Amino acid sequence: MADAGAARDVAGPDAAVKPRGGLLIIFTALMLAILLAALDQTIVSTALPTIVGDLGGLSHLSWVVTAYLLATTASTPLWGKLGDQFGRKTLFQVSIVIFLVGSALCGQSRSMIELIAFRALQGLGGGGLMVLAQAIIGDVVPPRERGKYQGAFGAVFGVASVAGPLLGGFFVDNLSWRWVFYINLPVGITALAVIAVALPASANRDKHKIDYVGSLLLAAAATCVVLLTSWGGTEYRWGSPVIIGLAILAVVLAAAWWLSARRAAEPVLSPRLFQNSVFSVCAGISFAAGFAMFGALAFLPLFLQVVRGVSATISGVYLLPMVIGLLITSVGSGQLIARLGRYKIFPIAGTALLVVALVLLSTLSATSSSLQTNAYFFILGLSLGLILQVLVIAVQNSVDYADLGAATSGVTFFRSIGGAFGVAICGSIFSNTLAGRLRTALATTRLPPGFSAAAAEDNPSLLKHLPPAAHMHVVHAYAVAVDRIFLFTAPVAGAAFLLSWFLREVPLRRTAGAPDLAEGLGATSAERSSVGEIERALLRLADGDMRRRGYERIAELSGLGLPGGCCWVLARLAKHGSISGPALAKEAGVTVEHGRPYVDRLVERGFVDRQEGVLVLTPAGATAADRVVTARREGLERLLAGWSPEQHAELAQMLDRLSGALVGEDADRHLIAT
Repeated sequence: MADAGAARDVAGPDAAVKPRGGLLIIFTALMLAILLAALDQTIVSTALPTIVGDLGGLSHLSWVVTAYLLATTASTPLWGKLGDQFGRKTLFQVSIVIFLVGSALCGQSRSMIELIAFRALQGLGGGGLMVLAQAIIGDVVPPRERGKYQGAFGAVFGVASVAGPLLGGFFVDNLSWRWVFYINLPVGITALAVIAVALPASANRDKHKIDYVGSLLLAAAATCVVLLTSWGGTEYRWGSPVIIGLAILAVVLAAAWWLSARRAAEPVLSPRLFQNSVFSVCAGISFAAGFAMFGALAFLPLFLQVVRGVSATISGVYLLPMVIGLLITSVGSGQLIARLGRYKIFPIAGTALLVVALVLLSTLSATSSSLQTNAYFFILGLSLGLILQVLVIAVQNSVDYADLGAATSGVTFFRSIGGAFGVAICGSIFSNTLAGRLRTALATTRLPPGFSAAAAEDNPSLLKHLPPAAHMHVVHAYAVAVDRIFLFTAPVAGAAFLLSWFLREVPLRRTAGAPDLAEGLGATSAERSSVGEIERALLRLADGDMRRRGYERIAELSGLGLPGGCCWVLARLAKHGSISGPALAKEAGVTVEHGRPYVDRLVERGFVDRQEGVLVLTPAGATAADRVVTARREGLERLLAGWSPEQHAELAQMLDRLSGALVGEDADRHLIAT
């Protein structure tokens, strides 16, 4: 039951903070920040071949992507908890500054080593941008509107997926690859200025026992394994002291993390999660899918620009079918799961399709047609949209409430770590294959003065200076090296396919049927709280529920014998205390004549008094308004079937808070006519 007087005090300590500059301004700044972080996962891809041509070091290409992924993945849990504890506004500004400094330094890089280091710094700030921007929405947006605004973030990720490769190619062809990073500066500075002026500091503080040790140990262990797989057989022999030392250090760090996580109050990744078979299977599928996805995608622009000989901009256009396919299945799978209540078939189909796509991609060559290339990219996109979002749904549907946030974060974490591994290992395979093929191809070919196989491997831009016969041999060597990556990642996707058959299907909870589009795009942050996940899904479900039935459902549950329009008026008066008839009609978006019958009925029942044109809620009316709030709470509680809110105090508190906040909102003014 809702607390007495809930309708008269719906603001409470958890109400949204009103931005000084208006909600639209602050939301625009948050969208810009999210766009920056999302773009930097895609905009660099089409610029990589040109960056390598300028700075050299093709063997280090994969680390430009890996460094950003590792830094973002490792830092997001810390940013989220630090923002809760010390205030999100200050931490958000710090993350923007770190991101902008990293971007400026990336643009100034004079070597691949510098660029990789600065990309890691940029990723550190990018992790804060994503997680804090989404958390700030909860601070400034009323609950009734929150689902709509959070859903817009999914649209931003979709735009970034499409615009990133195109923008990256455009800057490379018309300005310089350095503008891929410089473009962040004016956008980020604008967001920083708006945040500083328009966003008030939140008074709420949630104390956390931050797992600094666990975060450091886990990040260090992952870095050691990535270095081991990346350097083994390229920079160092597999049996060299460096590789053996990295292997031993990775095992020691992983064991230390496991012991630390078992003792930590709030571990970055709880060992308890692995006792849930659905989480374990989904983590494995997510790792394998991330491995195959990022490992393959990092080298597609290189294939298009070097082997196919297209410009950076056109290579971005070639990637559009993949993004379109991903969007189609991301949206479609979410809707089908909500309608059918079943999800296991989607990762099975998605991973099978991923294997097919990778095998098909391995057959591409310099003579492949554009139609064939686009078709294969489209199939790759279709497969990814069937996997990423569905794994999150499956995990959220199977774990206990206490583990909901950690389990959701865990699946995203394994996807990102798998991506970092995939890019690094595929980079190693590519370098080894290319070096051998180039030496063989150019051994009997007459080359221009100063040109060698090593030069062709280090700098793809030199290929245009080769005579036709030599150029053909070098392009073929690049094609074989990229094809080898697709062939290598296909068995990894096959492992994900086998794992997906072991995924246990659990009857779908209502909240699991409210998927987040951004999950389907694979670009969300790896930091969640259990109550935050429940609230996100509940607000989305509640919005659809209200629009289908309006206030008639609340009227039925309240037992007041009033139409839905009267219930809206009661809730609105409870929020205001008193209001004139014309002002209430204006808020409802109707004429006074249209709204008068609802008010007259409330006056007849003794719920409202007219005092010189002002409508005032009577004590009986306040009690009736509380019943409306209680009815709203009962409706919300039905949407939470399966989570047992009576057993979790913070869920019960959330229901009490939202039940008052979600009735009588301006966004529901059209419901007075129901």
